[in-house]
Amino acid sequence: MRHGLIAALVVACFAAVGSAWATDFLQQTSALNGVTVKATPRAVSDQIWEIDLIFDTHSQEITDDARKAATLVADGGAALHPTEWRGDLPGGHHREGTLRFEGVAPASALLELRLQREGEPAPRVFRWSMGKP
Repeated sequence: MRHGLIAALVVACFAAVGSAWATDFLQQTSALNGVTVKATPRAVSDQIWEIDLIFDTHSQEITDDARKAATLVADGGAALHPTEWRGDLPGGHHREGTLRFEGVAPASALLELRLQREGEPAPRVFRWSMGKP
């Protein structure tokens, strides 16, 4: 009986941890200067995040270097730069890919992606609450 209780507690702990990272974050959209950007974050682990980006326009070539344009800030701390971009090369009217950020504080309550596009006076800002106090 005692072993059964311990096993149940271990399973419950793993289920709770797994569900914390299974949270679905809503896609956010920013439309400015004829270019729409959609961003959707997902946790890979407690310190690694990936953000899926979609760029779409009908009026210009999308030549952004997403890796240089993006920074991620957790709870107002230091800005993290992406370690990787997996996606379409610059050019065209539609691009998509994934930015990878490593070293994100595991207890973060707020994630903020700042995307400074060339020719725009201020970065586009996307914010997600982690649901923590």
